[in-house]
Amino acid sequence: MASLNVGNLGEYLREQRRTAQLSLRQLAEAAGVSNPYLSQIERGLRKPSAEVLQQVAKALRISAETLYVRAGILDEKEREELETRAVVLADPSINERQKQVLLQIYDSFRKENAAEAAAASAAASASAAAAANGGDGADAPAADTL
Repeated sequence: MASLNVGNLGEYLREQRRTAQLSLRQLAEAAGVSNPYLSQIERGLRKPSAEVLQQVAKALRISAETLYVRAGILDEKEREELETRAVVLADPSINERQKQVLLQIYDSFRKENAAEAAAASAAASASAAAAANGGDGADAPAADTL
């Protein structure tokens, strides 16, 4: 059986399991999956579903989002956004209204920064295209006018 490319998920799971001082059998039981299935995940022979990863993360007491990134289900930026939201929502020192306001501000900053990045990328592309075409056109001869 060929190994799947799941972002070194298996190695990471094995490392986390050993750090938690759990046997493969103990983790499988705690996560509610079979011992052979978990073994295949650790060896990179199976790609688990998000649900299985969530169960394993809960059993290991680690972030499910981290496992999702390693398995290629989430990218790093999505994980960071989810974790930021989770921290805000879990903060007991602020009330629900304050949490929602913070998340709205967070969303507006993310949108603003994405728009600025897109504009900068477009400007860089336009500048590169102008340079590739011999400049910005200021040196071009003027068209004859009648």
